[in-house]
Amino acid sequence: MKHPIVVLVAFSLVALTSGCVTGRRSFGVDVPPAETYAKNAVKGAISVGPVSDVRQFENKPDSPSTPSINGDATMLSAEARSRFIGRQRNSWGHAEGDIVLPEGQTVQGKLAELLREGLKRRGYDVVESDPKAVTAEVQQFWTWVTPGFFALSFEAQITCKLTVTIGGKPVSFVVKGYGLNHGQFAKDENWKEAYDIAVQDFLKNLDEQMDASGL
Repeated sequence: MKHPIVVLVAFSLVALTSGCVTGRRSFGVDVPPAETYAKNAVKGAISVGPVSDVRQFENKPDSPSTPSINGDATMLSAEARSRFIGRQRNSWGHAEGDIVLPEGQTVQGKLAELLREGLKRRGYDVVESDPKAVTAEVQQFWTWVTPGFFALSFEAQITCKLTVTIGGKPVSFVVKGYGLNHGQFAKDENWKEAYDIAVQDFLKNLDEQMDASGL
């Protein structure tokens, strides 16, 4: 055999990326509750919403971190777009099948769930309606994969702009969460692990941003 190394690398890439990348994947993003919360809601009541999805989708973007779909992104309705959370790629990095939230779940709903959890951890009583409120714009909620010789890099990014209104005065800031997971197979669990890390990073950064803003 003239090129054993090339053959070995090609075989490794096929093995690492085995799994369906042309079809659509669907899985949930978990927001785990804390083991304990601050007692007596020491910071008072607060409400969450509305949450809007302002992510920008592109057709055939240069970066896999830019949202895209297996089709024409300009034809997506806002309702359909709200379920898309990632894109699969083949051994050569070419975009393939979509990754979506399960039926009935949306990016806006997941971000609201994240915010409610973060606020409860800070000692807020999260209620349906209150003059003290948090609104949000989802700027990024996306996962992607980068092929490697001996492992795949699964990444997830959550970014949103928050506006907290207390006493009629709005305070705005951006909160991000990033997750990186290495795996050998294109399985749901590897993308989910990247999101799990991003969720925890987001909650940590939310707490730090609210501290810095005196909230």
